[in-house]
Amino acid sequence: MIVLGVDPGTQITGYGVVAEASDSRLTLIECGAIRPSAGGPLPERLREIFEGVAGVIERTRPDVLCVEGVFYGRNVRTTLVLGHARGAVLLAAALRGVPVAEYPATEVKNTVVGTGRAGKEQVAFMVQRHLCLSEPPSPADAADGVALALCHLFSTRVAERRPERGGAGVGRKHVD
Repeated sequence: MIVLGVDPGTQITGYGVVAEASDSRLTLIECGAIRPSAGGPLPERLREIFEGVAGVIERTRPDVLCVEGVFYGRNVRTTLVLGHARGAVLLAAALRGVPVAEYPATEVKNTVVGTGRAGKEQVAFMVQRHLCLSEPPSPADAADGVALALCHLFSTRVAERRPERGGAGVGRKHVD
């Protein structure tokens, strides 16, 4: 299984692609950040995010794309703009027929680190440990994208061990 995790943002959109082999070994295929034009108009930045994610999908052919769930911040404008970035990511997946799963940030942190209140440094460190990397993915947004992919893979493993609950993917909110 190949999973693409995307941490959307209008300044930096981090992503990570992780593959799980038949023997359950996990391998980081690619990670990085899409950096839309700083200070550019929002529609142009959204196009750049869309094209960047679409390019990653074309190169890596993921079986599923994971994205962080909707974040409700104190600043309504920031929340709305982040929603636009998520929309560009979701559209890229939909147009390429890639199923989407979303996870709350606290669930990603709890699954990968062991606490839902983990900081970015802790997440990056645990991503490094889980994948036996010589250093954490950089920038931190890329590590967050990898953490999303790991969260999906770990959650799928747990769900597969519990067939009485309906198998993999049960309880996971898929974006329609």
